[in-house]
Amino acid sequence: MRVGYLVNQYPKISHTFIRSEIKSLEDSGVQVVRYSLRRTKENLVDQLDVDEMRQTCAVLDAGVGRLLLGSLRRFLASPLLFLRALAVSLRLGKRSDRGTLRHLIYLVEACLLVDWMRRDGVEHLHAHFGTNSATVALLARELGGPPFSFTVHGPEEFDRAPLWSLGEKIERAAFVVAISSFCRSQLLRWCGRQHWSKIHVIRCGVDRRFLTPDVAPMPAVRRLLSIGRLCEQKGQMLLIEALGCLKRDGLEVELALIGDGELRAAVERSIAEQGLAAQIRLRGWADMPAVCRALDDACAVVLPSFAEGLPVVIMEAFARGRPVLSTYVAGIPELVVPGQNGWLVPAGSVEALAQALRQVLATPSARLAELGRAGRARVAEQHDAGRNGHQMADLLRAYARDRSVPPDPSIP
Repeated sequence: MRVGYLVNQYPKISHTFIRSEIKSLEDSGVQVVRYSLRRTKENLVDQLDVDEMRQTCAVLDAGVGRLLLGSLRRFLASPLLFLRALAVSLRLGKRSDRGTLRHLIYLVEACLLVDWMRRDGVEHLHAHFGTNSATVALLARELGGPPFSFTVHGPEEFDRAPLWSLGEKIERAAFVVAISSFCRSQLLRWCGRQHWSKIHVIRCGVDRRFLTPDVAPMPAVRRLLSIGRLCEQKGQMLLIEALGCLKRDGLEVELALIGDGELRAAVERSIAEQGLAAQIRLRGWADMPAVCRALDDACAVVLPSFAEGLPVVIMEAFARGRPVLSTYVAGIPELVVPGQNGWLVPAGSVEALAQALRQVLATPSARLAELGRAGRARVAEQHDAGRNGHQMADLLRAYARDRSVPPDPSIP
């Protein structure tokens, strides 16, 4: 079976779970053709991402001329299919805060993508995220392309479900993948009950490089680690404030922040204001081996998120045998269980986060190691990339019988 994978930007530093899924699919005998709407502007630090970049066709790399030529070719090949896709594009655009012009661009992208998929022998198209990549996949189907499906992660799809026409995408898709039970519950809100059976839970898999046979000993130094884009939803500003509270109480702890983003300058200012420059290190993005070393050097991972799907960094921390402190948000409680493998606090509460940090610092190393082992077992059970990739392969094959294309109204 030959499947196309479509992402808005691929590969990206934060998309290791997609890379792992593709690898597992290929190990299962599924041929995967990688498509991206545009190239990432990130400086890729992992060689595996660099290798993926070389295998990925980016639609916008084609240039305006080839994109417009592709649209003309689709129109001449089947005018009524093109006009029907145009009508769908305009309708989706009117609902969206991105407007009709942006959706006409999505249609142009879909026209070229259909040509590429026919050239590459793609039998099914799977998009990651229910946003613009799923929109392009839907329009490609309307143009006569293969059946499509998509994976929803959240939180953006949940926050703006009507604007992204999430319900219509679910209805038109062959199937939909949710990364957690919480995620599936949110999708059930936006479609009729007759479509519920096509929504399946397949959890993200952790990169196998994190699952070494032996776990590094718990370090003697109480060093914390937080990994993620420096942005509002990840809650790093709240974490810095909580560490400031601890310092005023006479408790000082080291924290490494791996990641970068739009809040970098604000994070640096907050660190200075709280007098934590000697305790907090901003390390920027790191490749996979460096992330593994940072996890091994930490006694716990802290992710005080305000909004999430289910962060892969939690899976990675557990895979390295490190307990996690996070929040009661989205799918996180499906993985982090208080008292078993970590701590959970209400999102947005500095006081609760500071108190939980005190508990982490007061926990003996042997108990931290025990919590980490429990987390590792839970990840092995729920987030094994190989097993989850086989589930995805089985799902794709189960729906492969649907080879029909939208009927061409020009044919009586």
